[in-house]
Amino acid sequence: MTATPTMDILDVVRKRLGDDSTDFLHEALSTLLHGLMDAEVNAQAGAAYGERSVERVAQRNGYRERRWDTRAGTLALAIPKLRTGSYFPAFLEPRRRSEQALLAVIQQAYVEGVSTRRVDDLVRALGCDGISKSEVSRICGDLDGVVEAFRNRPLDVGPYPYLWLDALTQKVREDGRVVNIAVVVATAVNGEGKREILGIDAGTAEDGAFWLAFLRSLVARGLAGVQLVTSDAHGGLKAAIAAVFGGASWQRCRTHFMTNLLSKVPKSAQPLVATLVRSIYQQTDAIDVWARHRQVVEQLEARFSDAATMLAEAGPDILAFTAFPQPHWRQIWSNNPQERLNKEIRRRTDVVGIFPNRKAALRLIGAVLAEQNDEWLIARRYLSDESLKPLLREVVTSSPQEVAIDSLPLAV
Repeated sequence: MTATPTMDILDVVRKRLGDDSTDFLHEALSTLLHGLMDAEVNAQAGAAYGERSVERVAQRNGYRERRWDTRAGTLALAIPKLRTGSYFPAFLEPRRRSEQALLAVIQQAYVEGVSTRRVDDLVRALGCDGISKSEVSRICGDLDGVVEAFRNRPLDVGPYPYLWLDALTQKVREDGRVVNIAVVVATAVNGEGKREILGIDAGTAEDGAFWLAFLRSLVARGLAGVQLVTSDAHGGLKAAIAAVFGGASWQRCRTHFMTNLLSKVPKSAQPLVATLVRSIYQQTDAIDVWARHRQVVEQLEARFSDAATMLAEAGPDILAFTAFPQPHWRQIWSNNPQERLNKEIRRRTDVVGIFPNRKAALRLIGAVLAEQNDEWLIARRYLSDESLKPLLREVVTSSPQEVAIDSLPLAV
């Protein structure tokens, strides 16, 4: 496009007044802006286009094209160039803010789970000409800095007496094929009684080596004071927890355990067995919890010996919560809080379906978790200050997870 510096905005008005088929506002705005640029560059050059003047200090040198998204549509601007010096339109300075606003909308849409294909429709709805998938990906790449800062921030609101660990799978494209990767997430209650998302990472498989490296990275960033870790019974995860948090207790998630236990009994008997096991957790005193556990084992022994044996052997793991303050039991005896977080992650990622690569998966999930973490920071306490005091008094200066990282095993 070439500029028309001699064309007056009034000429456009007179020409188009009776023409309903013409986008009058779009054309009028384009003409006006090119007129403004012409006036500005004439003043900077010291003379008008083609004018001979001893006061001239610069010569024109063609144009450079630039798109500007406005409420009147996307304008294709032809910005004059100078042979010496540079020129940038004054009216485009506010555009930088409008550009940031548009980028924020696109990024927020991405975080909310809107696919890159659908973002194009969203941009068009804002009055712009649309945006390519590659451009959306480039813009969303700006989120990487925010996500990396969140993932690597110091963990300095400790001690963190309670820690929850879980993993979920995501589909990504790698080496020309679609594969499943494991995304692991750690949450905790910090010294202020608030929930905090400590870390996130993605690995090829949810094995012991991956979990060990992840937990070590949390310790290196400042995780300390862990007294209870709640998770499922994944073998590699259990070994990693024992290696990194040697003095902490392990609570086997009651929800995951119930699923495993019910697989040992016929489907017709599962409601009865589930009711019996739930009665263990309905007790309000640690002694009563263990007593009820023994009773349920005895009741199951006659008809469901495999389930009874499994329940008896799992007692120390599924009832580890009883060694902690009773007001905390509901929060710490399962991974349900983490599962709710996983559900929110899946709600956002299901829209994407298959991520183009592992980095994209971490970008989106990391942004979702950073957003959730900010909400938790300003929300009410997850555990009251009064109920936390007994735990925090027990934290010693040299906590179990502060063992030198070099002394830990390299694999499990």
